[in-house]
Amino acid sequence: MQEAYFTILVLLFSYLLGAVPFGLVITRLAGLGDIREIGSGNIGATNVLRTGRKELAIATLLLDAGKGAIAVLITSYLLNRPDIAAAAGLAAFIGHCFPVYLRFSGGKGVATFFGTLLAVSPMVGLVASATWLAVAVIFRMSSLAGLSASVAAPIASYFLSGGNDWMFLAGMTVMIFIRHRENIGRIMDGTEPRIGSKAKSD
Repeated sequence: MQEAYFTILVLLFSYLLGAVPFGLVITRLAGLGDIREIGSGNIGATNVLRTGRKELAIATLLLDAGKGAIAVLITSYLLNRPDIAAAAGLAAFIGHCFPVYLRFSGGKGVATFFGTLLAVSPMVGLVASATWLAVAVIFRMSSLAGLSASVAAPIASYFLSGGNDWMFLAGMTVMIFIRHRENIGRIMDGTEPRIGSKAKSD
C-alpha cells in the first residue's frame, strides 16, 4: 500500500513537471511577451523559433525533452520499476499537452515524447530520431517527421526492447496524432509549411 501511494506521488510530480510551459517562461523572461500570441500560438520550440531567437528555441526544445527524461530517470532511480518509470514519462507527456498551469491548453508533445523515449530505451530513441531526420530531410516537414517518428517508436520498442513499454509509447503516439490533427489536414491538402518557412502554423 505504501508503494502504491508513493507511485501516485511520483506520477503526480511527473505530471506537474511536464506541465511547466518552458517555451512561455523563456520567451517572457527574454522580453518577447506571450508566445501564445505569436505564430501558431503553440508553446513549443517550433513556435518559439518564429520569434527569430534560435537560442531560445533550442533551450525550449532541450527543456521540454528534459521534462520527460527527468521524470523517467528519477522514477527509475527511486522505484527501480521500468513500467512505472515509463508511466512517469507518459505523465510528464500528458502534463506538457494538458498543463494545469495553462488551463490544460499546452503543446503537441513531440519533444517531451523524445525525452521520455531516450530515457526509457536509448536504442529505440535512436531509431525514432533516425526516422525523424530521414523524413525531415526528404519532405522538409517537421510535423510529418514527428508523426513518423512517433509511429516508429512503439513498433521499434515492441521488437527491440520487449516488455510493456511499447504500450505507453503507443498511447503517446495516439495523443501526438490527435494534437497534430490540423497539421495532418494540411499535409493531406499540401499546405503544410516546410522547415525553414515563415508560415504561421505549427
